[in-house]
Amino acid sequence: MADFDSPLAIVLEVSVFALALVVGWACYRVLFRLLSRAGARSERRLTQQIIAEMRPGVRLLLPVIAARVALPAFSRAPEQTQALAHHVLVVLGIGAVTRLLIGVVGAIARFVRTSHDVHVADNLEARRVHTQVDVLERTATVLLVVLGSAFALMTIQGARELGAGLLASAGVVGLAVGLAARPLLENGIAGVQLALTQPIRVDDVVVVHGEWGRIEEITTTYVVVRIWDERRLVVPFSTFIQQPFENWTRTSAEILGTVFLWADYTLPMDEARTALEEIVRATPLWDGRVCKMQVVDASEQAVELRALISAADSGRAWDLRVHVREQWLAWLQHEHPESLPRARVVLADRESTSPTSG
Repeated sequence: MADFDSPLAIVLEVSVFALALVVGWACYRVLFRLLSRAGARSERRLTQQIIAEMRPGVRLLLPVIAARVALPAFSRAPEQTQALAHHVLVVLGIGAVTRLLIGVVGAIARFVRTSHDVHVADNLEARRVHTQVDVLERTATVLLVVLGSAFALMTIQGARELGAGLLASAGVVGLAVGLAARPLLENGIAGVQLALTQPIRVDDVVVVHGEWGRIEEITTTYVVVRIWDERRLVVPFSTFIQQPFENWTRTSAEILGTVFLWADYTLPMDEARTALEEIVRATPLWDGRVCKMQVVDASEQAVELRALISAADSGRAWDLRVHVREQWLAWLQHEHPESLPRARVVLADRESTSPTSG
C-alpha cells in the first residue's frame, strides 16, 4: 500500500504545481485584459505603451509567483529537489522583474521620442531630446541587465564564493581586468557625459576626422556617422570628448556658404553683384538671409570675387553653392567674355627701341 501511496502522492504534488502554473497564467490573462481595457479608455499614450511593454515580464512573473506559493506542496520530494526548484524559481523571478523594468524603461523612452518629432523643419529641441533618451535608455538597460545578472549569480553559492575569492586574493588579476576594461568604462562615462552636455545630437551635421556626415546612431559606447557618400564612420564616444570636431548644427541648422570666382580687372563690379543677386533670388535653395559679393583678392592677372550666401541647412547650402557657381560663371561667359581671366603680354616695338642710324 505504501508503494502505491508514494507514486500517487507524487502525482498529486505535480498536479498541484501544474495547477499553480495554470492559475498564474490565468491571472496574467485576466490582469492584462483588465489593463488593456483601462488603457484603451485612457487617453494617455504613455499608459498604453507601459501596459504593452509590461506584458512579457508579467507573463513570466505571475506563474513564477504562483509556483513559488505552491512549492511547499512538494513536502514529500527530496530536500535537494526542493532546493533546486526554489533556486530555479528565484532566478526566473529575478529575470522576470528585470524584463519588466526594461520594458517600462523602453515604454517611457518610446513615448518621449514619439512626443518629439524630428521630421519637422525646426527639430533642434527634438534631436536634443532623442539623443538624451537614446543614451540614457541604453545605459539604464545595461545597468538593469548587470544588476539582474548579479542578483541571479548571488543566489548560487559556488559563484558567490568564487567572487569572494577573486576579490580577496586576485588583486593583480583585478587590476589587469580593470585596465583591460578601461576603454569600455571610459566610453560608458563619456556616453553619459554626451547625453548630459549635448555636444552632439542625432541628425547633427558634423565633420569628424575630415569626414562630413550626419549623426545616424548613438549607442552605449560609439557613434555612427553617415557620411555623404553613404559610408558609415564608427567613432568612439571618447573621440567627441577628447578631440575637436565640427558641429554645423549645434545651435541652428542655418549656415553660410561661399562661392569664389576669378575675373579680369575690366569686369564691372556692380553688374556682377546684380547678376549674383538675381541668380540667388531665383532659386528656392536660398533662405533669404544673406547674399553679398566682395572682392577678396587681387593678383597681377585677375581679381577674386567671393559670394557669401545663406541656406537653411548644410545640404541646401551645398546645392546652392553649386548652382550659383554654375550660373554665375555662365553669366560671365555670356555677358562679359572679355572679362574672363587672361594673361597680358606687352610686346615692345622693336623699331622704336633700336638705335637710330646716323
